[in-house]
Amino acid sequence: MTAPVPDRSPAVPVLALGKTLLVSLQGELHDSLAEQLQNDIAQRIADSKATGVVIDISGVEIVDSFLGRVLAEITAGAGLLAARTVLAGMRPAVAITLVELGLTLPGLATALDVERALELLARPSTPGASDRRERGT
Repeated sequence: MTAPVPDRSPAVPVLALGKTLLVSLQGELHDSLAEQLQNDIAQRIADSKATGVVIDISGVEIVDSFLGRVLAEITAGAGLLAARTVLAGMRPAVAITLVELGLTLPGLATALDVERALELLARPSTPGASDRRERGT
């Protein structure tokens, strides 16, 4: 008798929208799930030759230093694979918490929502730009 094949579907869906990957985080992200998400995103970038990643955190109530580190690592990995990352949907309380924790998330652009994040990724990148935030105004 053979052992059942483990389910290899991603625990957090990574959707392709043309050359952009969309990841929507809901609730907490535990250690094993975070590691799997990092691997899934990197593999999808490599397989699809995606040039952008949008991480929607509008469904996240609380951000701690662990999630901040995971977001920074995803951004760094995507950058090494030539994809830009935009964090979308940050709630004001989450932004305040990140500041209070001293997490700056270097290299991670932000947008108010997914629509604005996609618009930001559609623009040509400007290496060394000092203001990487998209306010949508």
